[in-house]
Amino acid sequence: MAFITLNKTNFFNNLDIITQLTCTKDKIALVLKDNAYGHGLLEVAAMAVEYGITKAVVRSCEEAQKIENYFSYILVLSDIPATPSQKIRYTINDLAQIKKFAKDTKVELKVDSGMNRNGIEMSELSAAFRQIQKQKLQLEAVFTHHSSADEKNEIYDLQNNNFIKIKKEAQKLAQEYGFSPLRFHSCNSAALFREEDFNEDMARVGIGAYGCLELEDNENVNKLAPILALYGEKLSSRLLKEGECVGYSATFKTQEQCRVSNYDIGYGDGFLRSCSNHYVTPQNIKIAGRISMDNSSFITDKESLLIFNDARVAAKQASTISYEVLTSLKPYLKRSVIEQ
Repeated sequence: MAFITLNKTNFFNNLDIITQLTCTKDKIALVLKDNAYGHGLLEVAAMAVEYGITKAVVRSCEEAQKIENYFSYILVLSDIPATPSQKIRYTINDLAQIKKFAKDTKVELKVDSGMNRNGIEMSELSAAFRQIQKQKLQLEAVFTHHSSADEKNEIYDLQNNNFIKIKKEAQKLAQEYGFSPLRFHSCNSAALFREEDFNEDMARVGIGAYGCLELEDNENVNKLAPILALYGEKLSSRLLKEGECVGYSATFKTQEQCRVSNYDIGYGDGFLRSCSNHYVTPQNIKIAGRISMDNSSFITDKESLLIFNDARVAAKQASTISYEVLTSLKPYLKRSVIEQ
């Protein structure tokens, strides 16, 4: 069966770099949503705890419950609990959500600083604080999310300036409504690596920790190392004559006699179909034809074939981003932690 390896040495290297930027492990909140970006929720959680990470960010209550015993702080981004946990914080994404949270739930208020996706409007801050107090919730933090921290444009500065305004107003409202002191956080991986003097209470770090952050001309980003490698296992092999075809629609035709082997990795497992007909592995082995649901063929006879060990490189061949390459990998693929 196709399998995944997770390089703990590279992971710890990445966390070392991130710790230098935050000045302390305590300010790192590791983003583990969507099966830890495809790396494996429990596998990455265990490595993070070994390193000394105490905070995590997830998408759902289900994810939070699975790692509740790993971390002292967990932030859920997109779910409302039926039974809140005092160890878990839950995000308010919209003014209308406030009344849906049970009394004494620990919450963090997301404010839209310019991404125009989730979060209350800046003009709704006062109303949000008033409703949170009325609902008798425990407001602990105010945060936002950057849309363009990995790109050179004016949106990043605009959002930073807006968040400064948000913090000032929130601090006044916190005193008025009895929620002081509040914590504040805005940095994702790209924002953290762009900051020269990080001074927030927490950084929500995802793709940077996994070694696949892309940020032009950034010395620290260049030191990051991908931690995930995907392998396929050989199912069959055959010697083909010149002019023979391989796979669905016969899109590959041999130019000479060659050995083609079929591997147990396909788009059903998360190896994107858009890599068909042109993909080349890190060992310069070429794909033969189309990727099918459970199989893909390559011009080689290797028993185990390294499909990719850097999602950024694979993403370019798939005309997408590393996030999609990684999160497409199915949870049932076996994941093993290695040290190199």
